[in-house]
Amino acid sequence: MANKTTAEKLATIQKGYTLEGATIELGAAIVDGELHKEAQVRLPLSMMNRHGLVAGATGTGKTVTLHMMAEQLSAAGVPVVLADIKGDLSGLATAAAGSDKLKARTDSIGQPWAGKTYPVEFLALGGDGNGIPVRATVTSFGPILLSRVMELNDTQESSLQLVFHFADQKNLELVDLKDLRAVIQFLTSDEGKDELEELGGLSKATAGVILRELVNLEAQGLEKFFGEPEFDTAELLRTAPDGRGVVTCLELPTLQTKPMLFSTFLMWLLADLFEDLPEAGDLDKPKLVFFLDEAHLLFNGASKAFLSAITTTIRLIRSKGVGIFFVTQTPKDVPADVLGQLANRIQHALRAFTPEDAKALKATVSTFPVSDYDLEETLTSAGIGEAVITVMNEKGAPTPVALTRLRAPESVMGPSADDLVKSTVAGSALLAKYGTAVDNISAYEKLTGKGAASTGDAAPGEPPAPSAAGQAGTSQADVDAEARRIEEEILGRPSSRPAPERASEPAPSRTRQAPEPAPAGGGIAGELAGALGGALGGGLKSMVRSMGTQLGRELLRGVFGTSSRRRR
Repeated sequence: MANKTTAEKLATIQKGYTLEGATIELGAAIVDGELHKEAQVRLPLSMMNRHGLVAGATGTGKTVTLHMMAEQLSAAGVPVVLADIKGDLSGLATAAAGSDKLKARTDSIGQPWAGKTYPVEFLALGGDGNGIPVRATVTSFGPILLSRVMELNDTQESSLQLVFHFADQKNLELVDLKDLRAVIQFLTSDEGKDELEELGGLSKATAGVILRELVNLEAQGLEKFFGEPEFDTAELLRTAPDGRGVVTCLELPTLQTKPMLFSTFLMWLLADLFEDLPEAGDLDKPKLVFFLDEAHLLFNGASKAFLSAITTTIRLIRSKGVGIFFVTQTPKDVPADVLGQLANRIQHALRAFTPEDAKALKATVSTFPVSDYDLEETLTSAGIGEAVITVMNEKGAPTPVALTRLRAPESVMGPSADDLVKSTVAGSALLAKYGTAVDNISAYEKLTGKGAASTGDAAPGEPPAPSAAGQAGTSQADVDAEARRIEEEILGRPSSRPAPERASEPAPSRTRQAPEPAPAGGGIAGELAGALGGALGGGLKSMVRSMGTQLGRELLRGVFGTSSRRRR
């Protein structure tokens, strides 16, 4: 290896990165200290669902790298989700201006460059920031992720799962934090003590601890992140009218005080996609690529159940066409079971100023294939905008390790102007759907006997908010259409139900407290027939409520304890 000539090393890289299908162009290789633009380093688009890692010390260019990759994915028609923690990825919506320095760099690596804008959707958790509000219902978020936000121990997490189980059994919809608080208060009251005893593993003392943590979350203002309308993760899979993938930038400006919430919400988005998307097999390009910045926040202090759920999701979601790239400082920030699933590595420079740094450097080197580089020296001497790369080729084998000078983004490397972001949000088709929070009847109202808070007029194009009186005026055609949508969402394939015809008379109304009984046939198939069949004879919202039956409990609780039941 040490006796190879520069030409031989160069030939190895050129051969290893000669690929047949569509690719993401990463940059040009540096061999023996010289840049060679004839040796282009690239990543097969079809292998981006094998996940990846973008790592490196602070200030080495990680964010610019994922920015550059997001641009090319969008241009290839692949939607992208970016966790915009620092707020500087909004520049994707603004074309970059050229300069002599930039031209010299792009010419040196053989990059044809032109300033461009990309289709960007701005989201903000709970509406905290400039973006479409992203909310989740508590029942959809699930007990494992909520335990992570509340920083519960393993015993308390298990107890919270029992509370969710009770709510599922009793058809108590957990929409926001006050619903969960009402259920726990009921279980710890004299009226609910018999129900508490039946749960067995849930003690009154532990329930009291969970209740106090829940009240603490509300005191911190976190209740606005939970509620309705719940964000539909299918919105992340959109393409622009010109065929380019929409780049979704999700931000939380107050991250410094809520890092756990941000990282856990990202896992909820992934878990929801995992439960909803059908198996896709090997595709020419992924359906979606997710970049998780500051990935160490996701794993710090995580429970065994949480880590196990992450590992399962990462391992299986690739078969549904979703690629995940973790962005962090060193590979040791990512648990070994997860790291083993990340086939594509882009490693920026590392520093070795302390014994701990030196240990992390050696561990990083050990994760790369044998190469023609002295990786310990290379990783400590690489410049800003350079990275050591190895990816999975189209045959599933690792490509040769290559020190690479990376391509420059074509949009602004920094934030877009506030006025542009605000105008983009104001013009978004999602604003009418998610812009205004609603408060429907749920567990809190059922247990306290109070009516739902007024939600105001419905957003344009959306049905009016449901009331306790039922859903009079819902047509049979609407019911049929919604039944088709639910069937496709649950079964993961096109509905076999014939296209609905408009009925002249509206379907009879039904209150939400009276879901259709299950059919005589047992099992999941029978419950599915009951849920959908009952919908056809009743109101639209009654059908959605019927998802609180055994079908919902058996089929729709995922690896994180999440639920894909919709109340939209």
